[in-house]
Amino acid sequence: MYITAVGLLVLSLGAVFVVRSFGSESGADGFLGGNKACDDPTQIQLATTPEMQSSLEAASKSLAAKGGKDGNPCLQFTITAASSAQVARDVAHGSDTRPDLWVPDSSLWVAQADDGQSVPSIAVQSIATSPMVLVGRRTNFGDTSSWLSIMSKTQPILLDPLNTSPGALALLAVQMERQKTSASETAVSQVVVPLAQALGSMPKPYTNPNDLFSRADQDGSTTVVPASEQSFVKYQEDHPDAQLRAVQPSTGTLYLDYPIVVTAKSDTDQAASAAQALAGELLTDSSAQARDQAGFRDTQLSALSGGRGVGDINQLAKPTSEAIDTTLQNWTRLSLLTHSLAVIDVSGSMADKVGGKTRMQLTIEAAMGGLTLFPDSASLGLWTFSTKIGSDGVADYKQLVPIAPLSKRQRGKIVDQLKIQHPIANGGTGLYDTAIASVRAVRASYDQRAVNSVLLFTDGKNDDPGSPTLAQAVNVLKGLQDVGRPVRIIALGMGPEVNIDELSALAGATGGQAYLARNPGDLKNVFIDALQSR
Repeated sequence: MYITAVGLLVLSLGAVFVVRSFGSESGADGFLGGNKACDDPTQIQLATTPEMQSSLEAASKSLAAKGGKDGNPCLQFTITAASSAQVARDVAHGSDTRPDLWVPDSSLWVAQADDGQSVPSIAVQSIATSPMVLVGRRTNFGDTSSWLSIMSKTQPILLDPLNTSPGALALLAVQMERQKTSASETAVSQVVVPLAQALGSMPKPYTNPNDLFSRADQDGSTTVVPASEQSFVKYQEDHPDAQLRAVQPSTGTLYLDYPIVVTAKSDTDQAASAAQALAGELLTDSSAQARDQAGFRDTQLSALSGGRGVGDINQLAKPTSEAIDTTLQNWTRLSLLTHSLAVIDVSGSMADKVGGKTRMQLTIEAAMGGLTLFPDSASLGLWTFSTKIGSDGVADYKQLVPIAPLSKRQRGKIVDQLKIQHPIANGGTGLYDTAIASVRAVRASYDQRAVNSVLLFTDGKNDDPGSPTLAQAVNVLKGLQDVGRPVRIIALGMGPEVNIDELSALAGATGGQAYLARNPGDLKNVFIDALQSR
């Protein structure tokens, strides 16, 4: 019902395990001292998200002390702390070390722990909660009307959505609040695309909120971190001088819910009973106080004591399994590295004006704006095209900047070249030959780790009498394709002379797509859409 097999392809977290036993076995006391009333306690292996370990240890200790008395069960818990992503992967892969019970930080992970035979069952819906908040310096929260408004006006940094619940829930909050704000998919994409590109380029994405809180707390920082309220409250306690504030956007929020999940291979009824007994200990007054002090809310999302956290909250609608699957699939695709060649039309018709600017100026502005979406690890090159502009006086394209990682120098080269481009008087649109040559060029420098593509900007249709026909060009492009090494054309057309059918045929032959910008203001949105179609 929640995160599906998408995440299983990308989970790569290592886990640091902290194991403690609670209870007694044949009079052995472990850490706690023996309980003679329980000579043969039931052994329960329990894995938990690290921040919940101390609360579960206290409950396990209390339950063990009561074992065999007044009808209380005799149980000995061995508690292991590990990331929810790691446990989900272990269970899904049928690991021999899978626990009997599991407390992830969100029920998002339960469906992902499907081992092909069954999805683990939830014995206790929730033992605590913690709402998602946005954390940053006070100056970054002039507008708290929505997740999208805050994230579009600051520099948000996400924890890895494919390996952490706060990261996934932040993306889902931006999507779910659209039911209240009517924000467009494009507006969401303008925030999510650069986030995905930046995070996807990292050798090790962020998984520790404290590292990001430290960055957000620097003087003048515009960094905002989506995180759990509990992690923020604990950071505040450990860093009393921090100048950070947590806010809940007016649209509402999602939350972490900490279920107890039965993951035992056998004796599932026994494990479920142990889960119920453990949950009962967590509902006592003393446990409730300890939970609150640890920064967790109760299952009703009641505000924390002492004015900590963000107070009363509004809940966003719970995302459906389809919404979760779509959101994470999109993120997975968007976060892949980029290996692309931008190819820009400089034919004579690019001098025509649209409003107060030429098509050339508008296209260059779109290309330069799009350049900011790519992280330094992306690789990008630049060509222009018009009939017979090649260095040999025959080719319909000119190679300006070879494909290379976007270092400061590479970005400078591309920007400098873009700034000096101008339409070539009487130049024709040598579209077909250029499409074929650019695909061949990207194939020649193919990067197996990345999405390899041609970003083709044009305002017209092919008008080179010496070029192949459209059918011939499509056949050549199809022949260049390799399922294991795809190179897609993403065509961006602008102006009334654009033949969208022609562009669609060329792009479709490579598995790509064509987009049409009817107005100057559409160009930025078209560029965002093109990135999403990879």
